[in-house]
Amino acid sequence: MSDLISISHGFAFKGEYFSEYGRDAVTTPGNFLESGGFRLTGAKQRYYSGSVPESYRLNAGDLIVAMTEQAEGLLGSTAFVPSAGSWLHNQRIGRIRTKSDEVSLKYLYYVFNSSEFRKSVAETAAGTKVKHTSPVKLGAVEILLPPRGEQDRIAGELDDVDAMILVLERLVAKKQAIKQGMVQQLLTEKSRFSSGTNQWMGVRLGEISASITKGATPTTYGFSWESSGIPFLRSECVSERGLDMRQSMFISAAANHVLRRSRIIDGDILMTITGNVGRVVRLVNIDEANINQHIARIRIKDGRFDPGYVHHYLSQHSMREYYESIVTGQAYPQISLTQVRDTKIPTIPLGEQQAIAAALDDADGEMDLIRQRLAKAQHVKHGMMQQLLTGQTRFTAPEEAE
Repeated sequence: MSDLISISHGFAFKGEYFSEYGRDAVTTPGNFLESGGFRLTGAKQRYYSGSVPESYRLNAGDLIVAMTEQAEGLLGSTAFVPSAGSWLHNQRIGRIRTKSDEVSLKYLYYVFNSSEFRKSVAETAAGTKVKHTSPVKLGAVEILLPPRGEQDRIAGELDDVDAMILVLERLVAKKQAIKQGMVQQLLTEKSRFSSGTNQWMGVRLGEISASITKGATPTTYGFSWESSGIPFLRSECVSERGLDMRQSMFISAAANHVLRRSRIIDGDILMTITGNVGRVVRLVNIDEANINQHIARIRIKDGRFDPGYVHHYLSQHSMREYYESIVTGQAYPQISLTQVRDTKIPTIPLGEQQAIAAALDDADGEMDLIRQRLAKAQHVKHGMMQQLLTGQTRFTAPEEAE
C-alpha cells in the first residue's frame, strides 16, 4: 500500500502547554471510534497553547489513523477531520495522503476500518499492554484496489448504510433522553399516576426481599468450567443495555447444585457489586442459571412491591451515583450486600408502581426495537464490507459489465 499512499507522524507536543480549554484541539487515539469515524470527547478534550509548526495543523477532510491502541479496537481506526474546530496533528496519529488521483480517500477509510485490514495491522503491531503500529507497517499491508470509479461506488454504498446507522443511533439517543425524563418524573414525587395523597416513604430493600445474596467461583469448590450446561453469569453479563448472555460461561448440574444458594429465576433482579457497581438487570424468560460473587441477586417477596418497579427504581442514574459514592477499595471498587440491603425503596400504592413499571417497560421496548434495527444495519454493513472490499463481489458500472 506504500505505493499508493504516504502516512506521516504528528508533532510531539510539550505537556506544559496542554490545557482544558483553548482554540487548538490535540487529536489523540481517544478521538477515534472503534469502528471508524471521529469522536468528539467533550470535556475530556485537551487543547494546546504553545507554538505549533503550520505543517502539523490538520485540515478539514484530512484522513487520519490511530497508531496507538489507547483502548481495545482502536489500532488502525481511521477518521476524517471535522470541519468545525482547529485540530492539531499529534505524534501517535498518522495523516494519510494519496500519491495518485486514482486512489479514493473515502475508499481507503472503509478499507482501514474493515476487519481484514485491522487483523493485518494487529498481527504486525508491537507492544504487549499497549499495542502500536507505524507508517512503515501500515504501508506494508496489501489491499485490493479496483478502478477509481468502482472505489467511489463502493464508498457511496457504504456511505448510505452509514447514514442509516447514524439516524438509528440518534434515534436511540433521543429515546434514551425521553426515558431519562420519564424516570425523573415517574420515580420522584414530581409526577404521580394516582390522585392519592400517599407520601413517598422509604423501606429497606432487605425487608421486602426473600434473600439478597451473591454467588461464588465454581473452581473454589473443585468444579471445572464446561463447554455446555448450566449458564453461569459473570458481572459482564449485567450490562448497561440489559442481560448479555454472550459473556456467560457454563457449569455442570453438580456444580449448580452445590452453588444452589445463588441460583437465579425469572423475576430476579441482578446488580453488579464490584468494579462498575450498580448496573442492574431484571431476568425475563431465563431458564436455570447461576451467578458469580461479583453479582448480587435480589428476589422481591413482599406483595406490596412490584418487582418491575423496584428494578426501574434501582436502574436510575441517581442510584448508580449513590452506589459509586459508597464504594470501598480504590484498586477494585465494591459495595457490600449489607449496603444493597440497606437501600431505601419508596413505598407507594401497588397500582401506581405497576403503572410506572408498565410505562418504563414500554419505553425500554421501543428502544430495544430500534437497537435491533441498528444491529441489523451494522450487520449488513459488515457483510457489504467483506464482499466489496475483498473483491468477492465486484461493483462495476453497467457499461463496464458489458
